[in-house]
Amino acid sequence: MPATRPGDWLDPASGLGLGLDDVQPGTFNMTIPTDRYTCPDYAARERDAIWLRSWQIAGRVDEIPKAGDWKRYQILDQSFLIVRGKDDVLRGFVNSCRHRGNALCITETGNAKRGFLCQYHLWSYDLEGNLKGMLRENLAGPIDKTENSLLPVSVDTFAGFIFLNPDPDAVPLREYLGDDVVTLLEPYNIDQFTVVMDVKEAIECNWKVVMDAFEEGYHINGIHPQLLQVLHINPATARYRFFENHSVAMAPFEVQGASTQEQVEGMLALPETFPGTVAVIPRFQELLAPYRDDDGKVEFPDGVTARALLQQATREVLTGMGLDVSNLTDDQMVDNQGWVLFPNYFMTVRAGECHVIMSAPHPDGDPNRCIWHVASYMYLPEEFRDAVRAEAIVVDTPGSHKYFEALQQDYEQMPRQQKGLRNNRLDHMSLVKEEVVVAHFHSVVDRHMAAAQS
Repeated sequence: MPATRPGDWLDPASGLGLGLDDVQPGTFNMTIPTDRYTCPDYAARERDAIWLRSWQIAGRVDEIPKAGDWKRYQILDQSFLIVRGKDDVLRGFVNSCRHRGNALCITETGNAKRGFLCQYHLWSYDLEGNLKGMLRENLAGPIDKTENSLLPVSVDTFAGFIFLNPDPDAVPLREYLGDDVVTLLEPYNIDQFTVVMDVKEAIECNWKVVMDAFEEGYHINGIHPQLLQVLHINPATARYRFFENHSVAMAPFEVQGASTQEQVEGMLALPETFPGTVAVIPRFQELLAPYRDDDGKVEFPDGVTARALLQQATREVLTGMGLDVSNLTDDQMVDNQGWVLFPNYFMTVRAGECHVIMSAPHPDGDPNRCIWHVASYMYLPEEFRDAVRAEAIVVDTPGSHKYFEALQQDYEQMPRQQKGLRNNRLDHMSLVKEEVVVAHFHSVVDRHMAAAQS
């Protein structure tokens, strides 16, 4: 096993991560204007400054596995197609016929083995976007086919996700993510994860309210009291890394000062919130057994902790399933690292599973509404993946879908915040130091908005 791993950044001795006290006052603006959540004019400027210029996740690679498979990606009033070519290359195009602008595809997914056919006037395109045929072509006049191919859009992949950037001048995806982000995420093997939950729903809040909610643990005491058994955001133990556009933060799954019994009971209850721990709990219980007395009470000798046993159980179970976790540290066996990939992707990831929150402006442009997309993924042997793969759900009736406990609590909270933000006299939010990731995120928003005006 390697002497050092990318996950070792959590060790203060590495000099790579920051503690909360290392973030000096004034590093980020902690006062956030509220008009960015409610103002239609601000939302319109965001469309051009952020959504039409940023790399954003449009799906998973395994959604379009065969030649001709395509999916549509919609952001506000802009529509794009992503298709797998006969050469196995993924390509993106503006979802408009070059003749009169008719939308080529109006459903979410499909297969176009023979290419795309515009139903309006029967112009046709191959999977590389080239104009191949026109109705009554001999009478069409001087139409240069080479000048009327579908308009290309930048598409690339990372960690099993398809990224799309509407900007014709977009920098390459790897440059946008940065070498550090790629290096830190690759050991999880997320490209081999399988979707086990996939839900989209319109929700009554701004897309940034969603991002803010998942970028801090300051709300856990108020909204998620059940998590306090295993997770307490302690400024002394939380670690951060900030990149040009993105960030990662970590708080250990361990409650300092809690009794051994409380720690154990909290970890045994983890499957209620983190389904990926279901397979690990039996091995965890086996490792606990030597330390239980006849009454079931657990007592550890010096050097043994519930956290260390959960780490051991996780590594043993995943390795026993033939999954590669060799480049992950013991901390990464149990600790969720919270990643923010600008503009709208939040992910908690630990060995064997990740949970993703994405939010995007509502297609009608109302800043008080957005589409939130929640998904969970698990690292499983290939022979089990099809059996657990979840179908995508689009919720049409608000409140009809029940999420797992912690997510349901956030779902109910976020519209309440939006209602408060709409009060005219509230012109700013005041962040506390523990919300430094939120502050960093808004500094990136500010930079992108300013760049579009320069």
